[in-house]
Amino acid sequence: MLPTAHLLEFVLAVYVLILIPGPSVLFVVSRGVALGRRAALATVVGNTAGLLCQLLVVSVGLGSLLARSDAVFTTVKLIGAAYLIVLGIRAIRQRTSLARSLNPLAVAPRDTARIVREGFAVGATNPKGVVMFTALVPQFVEPARGHATLQLATLGLICALIGLLSDSSWALASGTARQWLGRSPKRLERMSTAGGVTMIGVGAALALTGRRG
Repeated sequence: MLPTAHLLEFVLAVYVLILIPGPSVLFVVSRGVALGRRAALATVVGNTAGLLCQLLVVSVGLGSLLARSDAVFTTVKLIGAAYLIVLGIRAIRQRTSLARSLNPLAVAPRDTARIVREGFAVGATNPKGVVMFTALVPQFVEPARGHATLQLATLGLICALIGLLSDSSWALASGTARQWLGRSPKRLERMSTAGGVTMIGVGAALALTGRRG
């Protein structure tokens, strides 16, 4: 049995929300450009795991608290914003070392576990995920079709799958761009600086933007 009678409408709504570049997409792209496809895909794995943790929190009953409490929602938002700002500053400070270590033919060795952990932190504190699980998904839960929690979890897993596919596409595309950037270290320095500034800007915007009804 389908989790909702409006599955197509649900998928389209989720896809549009996920397609809009947010903290997770920006982080995946920046990792792909700086470190290559493998690092970008590892970031996607971490992001998806973090998103699933958000889903777990909502499924066990805290979703309503996140939806109603401005304090809790703001705390999650500010943690994610602060982390993005830190990552942006780090990208700017390390732009020269990244350019020097870049080999256009191979990805420089990196600690994959660390990359996954950093991706997890961004995914777990991504405010867009909180909004998706506490505002969008519950609208498609139909009590008449069975256990509401199971429906919520199933719809949430569909969201995570769509996010995984979308972010993986971004990861592969950004990894390909790395080869072009590798032909000139200055290109990577400029890209790392631009990516760092963008992450700082997104983090600041998340911190300053009020919660929408």
